[in-house]
Amino acid sequence: MARTLPDTDGVELPRTLMLHGLRPLARFLIRRRFGVRVHNADLVPATGPVIVASNHVGVVDGPLLAIFGPRPVHALTKVEMFEGRLGGFLRGAGQIPLNRFAADPSAMKACLAVLRDGRAAGVFPEGTRGPGDFRRFHAGAAYLGLVSGAPIVPVSMIGTREPGAGSNALPPRGSTVDIVYGEPYRFEQTPWPRTREQVRHSALLLREHMIARLDEALALTGRQLPGPLPVGQQNIDDDPHTGVVEQGA
Repeated sequence: MARTLPDTDGVELPRTLMLHGLRPLARFLIRRRFGVRVHNADLVPATGPVIVASNHVGVVDGPLLAIFGPRPVHALTKVEMFEGRLGGFLRGAGQIPLNRFAADPSAMKACLAVLRDGRAAGVFPEGTRGPGDFRRFHAGAAYLGLVSGAPIVPVSMIGTREPGAGSNALPPRGSTVDIVYGEPYRFEQTPWPRTREQVRHSALLLREHMIARLDEALALTGRQLPGPLPVGQQNIDDDPHTGVVEQGA
């Protein structure tokens, strides 16, 4: 695969020292506040490039994906999070800044460099926190799958936000979060040029697969998603109005 990926020469790979080194301590500290159950982790390939695509319900989804996954994940993270001291930590932990409001080739190239190096790249196709039901679905994960041919493993985050809780709310102390991995989805690697319509169609196929895996995860855990954010917070992250939606499926 490395010979057929687009050129990523000169792209600096995200760091790994903190991403690997802090995981055991972070797991211990998080489990002092709430429980975390990981299901079907064996569905994540143990080696080689992989794209991990998760729904986005609460503020802790990204950290949990990186800390509790069977493999450390370099996740696309909105560039606004990289301001101040938090930005230094996120870069040290190997996360990748993403401008959600414009084409961001540097972020895509960083993900492709991660995949070329045989690592795990993380994507939240919904683009922002919300109901977690893939009502809106951006095409980044499908694009990376088409370009690289790497398997895309769906992840369902359940319990990271309580019903009625705000966008920045943490899971209540003593509660339980379920992280459920689903059957991987794979596109045949597609060389350039890839048309916008081709990427959009692929995103719709991936969305259908991830909705089905989410339904399985809810049945497995016997739980429900938290529903929409409270009135007045539903646009708190100013999600760009792009991506495929239910009407286009």
